[in-house]
Amino acid sequence: MTAHLRLRIHISEPWDFERQTGMETLTGWTVEHEGEQQDEWEVMLDTPYEMNDVVHDRVLINPRYVGEKLGKVFDSIVGMAVRIAHQADGDYHYAMAGTLSLHRDEEQEEVN
Repeated sequence: MTAHLRLRIHISEPWDFERQTGMETLTGWTVEHEGEQQDEWEVMLDTPYEMNDVVHDRVLINPRYVGEKLGKVFDSIVGMAVRIAHQADGDYHYAMAGTLSLHRDEEQEEVN
């Protein structure tokens, strides 16, 4: 069975995402990190957000820049730039950008 990878997604675009949703950062998990050549990961959110009267409980992410792989997040200190899509009309639509990083539990942060 594939282990869940905990992730944190800081939304930088749209610039007023926090005002619209009350959330600046999304946290969640994926199991799609196991594939060597995965170009995109579906992330199940811990807390859904509402935008334009639609509640979203998952997002799709892929690297923002050509040639990068999502696996880069394992070697990154501050995160990596990603494009973020939400579901609309049964399909994913890229409408956001942000930074992806590994999620650290608060207990881990206190120890380190």
